[in-house]
Amino acid sequence: MTETKAQTNEKKPAAKSSNKKKKNIVNGVVHVFASFNNTIISVSDSNGNIICWSSAGKHGFKGSRKATPYAAQVATGHVINIAKEHGLQNVTVEIKGPGVGREASLRAIQAAGINVTLITDITYHPHNGCRPAKRRRV
Repeated sequence: MTETKAQTNEKKPAAKSSNKKKKNIVNGVVHVFASFNNTIISVSDSNGNIICWSSAGKHGFKGSRKATPYAAQVATGHVINIAKEHGLQNVTVEIKGPGVGREASLRAIQAAGINVTLITDITYHPHNGCRPAKRRRV
């Protein structure tokens, strides 16, 4: 009725194997979201399916160092190397946000040897902006 641990754990499960298969994607889209606090880069195929992603915070940058051009360059270099393993050669770049990682990530993409065919800025522009705060009463 009572079993010991040695009896219940006779079979140990095999180590997990990674299910990440190498895709053969030649053309893709690099999405760069550069905010004031972080830079997030994701690579997708033409249909919008994400291949890989990275961010400045994922690479150990904390606090205000996440919002630096160097952090964006490191994150972009990492994600481009993974995308090149999947066969990526030609990309269109979509940049969104007002952060300082915009130009640094674009330079890192071009320095990695990827052909950039189109650069698009898709930052949102409000037509009339937010509603202003109430008038201050003193």
